[in-house]
Amino acid sequence: MSDCCASNSEQTSRYDLAVVGNGSAGFSAAITAAEQGAQVALIGHGTIGGTCVNVGCVPSKAMIRATEAVHHANVASSKFAGVEASGAVVDWEALVRQKDVLVTSLREAKYANLLPSYNNVAYIEGRAKLAPEGVEVDGRLVSAGKVIIATGTRPAVPAIPGMTEVPYLTSTTVLELERLPKSLLVLGGGYIGVELAQTLARAGVEVTIIFRSRLLPEAEPEIGIALQGYFADEAIKTVGGVSYRAIRQVGSSIELDVEQAGRDVTLRAEQVLITTGRTPNVEGLGLEALGIETNPGGSIKVDDRLRTTRPGFYAAGDVTGRDQFVYMAAYGAKLAAKNALNSDSLVYDNRAMPAVVFSDPQVGSVGLTEAQARAAGMQVRTSIVTLDHVPRALAARDTRGLIKLVADGQSRKLLGAHILAPEGADSIQTAAMAIRCGLTIDDLAETIFPYLTTVEGLKLAAQTFDKDVSKLSCCAG
Repeated sequence: MSDCCASNSEQTSRYDLAVVGNGSAGFSAAITAAEQGAQVALIGHGTIGGTCVNVGCVPSKAMIRATEAVHHANVASSKFAGVEASGAVVDWEALVRQKDVLVTSLREAKYANLLPSYNNVAYIEGRAKLAPEGVEVDGRLVSAGKVIIATGTRPAVPAIPGMTEVPYLTSTTVLELERLPKSLLVLGGGYIGVELAQTLARAGVEVTIIFRSRLLPEAEPEIGIALQGYFADEAIKTVGGVSYRAIRQVGSSIELDVEQAGRDVTLRAEQVLITTGRTPNVEGLGLEALGIETNPGGSIKVDDRLRTTRPGFYAAGDVTGRDQFVYMAAYGAKLAAKNALNSDSLVYDNRAMPAVVFSDPQVGSVGLTEAQARAAGMQVRTSIVTLDHVPRALAARDTRGLIKLVADGQSRKLLGAHILAPEGADSIQTAAMAIRCGLTIDDLAETIFPYLTTVEGLKLAAQTFDKDVSKLSCCAG
């Protein structure tokens, strides 16, 4: 075990706070505590930086943007008169190497190189096991008054007969491939599966995406249905409503047996990619011995202050199983650190949490879905405007998508916003601010929006509650 990057690493025998995990949540907790003057032990094992910068958000979005450029070059001629263009991924390995350079630079700039700036943070490398008085690291006790567990997650492998005998890819390993397969089965229709399926298809892979229920099951049904149609336009096959039966390798191919609508179906491809969820990194922590309870999926149970079931021990980030986005991990860890040091006064609040799927068109959502609002017993009103009513989409000659708003039928407060649009990711924050500030659909409809922007569609969707926007002139409000 070694301590590094902090002048107090040898002098301090007891810390105010020990943070287990060296990803975004761990760093957020450690920096927050350090800024409050606490002596902090940040305990990490393996590559510093966690999932997002190393194998998640950063590398995937870099590759998504690359293949998106290829796709839009190939469809430009069909959209714009007098334009000829084409694109292709001619060297996937070069893209991978470029992505690796970006990952390395961000890992150093945003993680490793930050540590010397905080003299009251001691970075300790080693395997952690929780103890009543702190954390044991490779057998040595790191004594601490409070502990935050932020160990993250890893790709989950579904319990399909034969899976352990098949050479499968995960969201981590697929972006490390130096050569792409000719064909690929993608298991899982959530946001990871959707993003990677479309990216690899645009790189030239024949992709089939398979899922138990529907595409993007947590999104509004209208969005999943529309996106499935856009996938079909790109020759991405979708097979939904299945039960997995078995998987095996036959020669150079993978065969997957599923049941769909009472029929047995066998799907084949050169390789298989698993995107069926994440599993928490809790093995070896000694949770049970300390009375720290877990949820059915293995994630650590916490309350609205991020406290575990053992006093003095907190958990934050993906390991808690909630809101598995890097910004929410950082937010939760910051809150946990403040609570650990300042009497548990802060409550975790995700009511205005924006979420984005970097498909094309992008999916942006915030607040309640229609189903969630109805389940909560609210009197619900909804509006939907398709992008062929949004001037920005018409000018860009890309009307794929829709905007759906969910409102309280009595107070007219905005409860949820759901956008499927090429620039949906950059538009959802306006709705997030509206929900956070308790605005009504009337406030949104009367707000001035810049013309020829995708976000103007939010105003049009708000107006759609009470009028036919197809009968309005440009910018009419």
